[in-house]
Amino acid sequence: MSHDDHEHDHDGRSHYESPRSRRARSEFEVRAMALEAALVEAGRTSTDAIDAFVEHLEHRMGPHHGARVVARAWTDPAYRARLLADGTAAMAELGIAGAEGDDVRVLENTDTVHNLVVCTLCSCYPWPLVGVPPIWYKSFAYRSRAVTAPRAVLREFGTELPDDVEVRVWDSSAAIRYLVLPLPPAEAAACPEDELAAMVTRDHMVGVRR
Repeated sequence: MSHDDHEHDHDGRSHYESPRSRRARSEFEVRAMALEAALVEAGRTSTDAIDAFVEHLEHRMGPHHGARVVARAWTDPAYRARLLADGTAAMAELGIAGAEGDDVRVLENTDTVHNLVVCTLCSCYPWPLVGVPPIWYKSFAYRSRAVTAPRAVLREFGTELPDDVEVRVWDSSAAIRYLVLPLPPAEAAACPEDELAAMVTRDHMVGVRR
């Protein structure tokens, strides 16, 4: 959920009639909005509390943390080895931990292998590293087609792989979550770590982009 998913005024009333909110809503957005309205009406929570939670998710968690991990692995071979051996422990070295990140396995892309992550049952995802799962990751279309037609799904994200690159699909679960370690750019050895981190996106770490 993001701020766009639960727009409301400062007096706590939902303003679903704003121009932006009149766009077509996804099934997940409609469910989230209905659930929020019901909880607020029942006095079980408030829009301020929901705002605070979303703020936590968007700023205390998120792809900027995963990007730090990737950039460190690109610039520090010893850290990369520790990351591939024990993703959760290597995350903790950088102060990254939390719910949905108890057991993270890191999958390294190579010249001949490309890794793609999906959760076929729901939307298991390493929140501390990559943030809240995007709507497309939760969709039935992605959850089914990433397994049955991964190359077609990758092409829809603009990722065209040569035939000699093997695509490996990994199914996340409540017990194990995955993070893709993308191939480093050619200039990685000459770039500061913060500049490298700025190149890394959530889509790279899920594997929908090369």
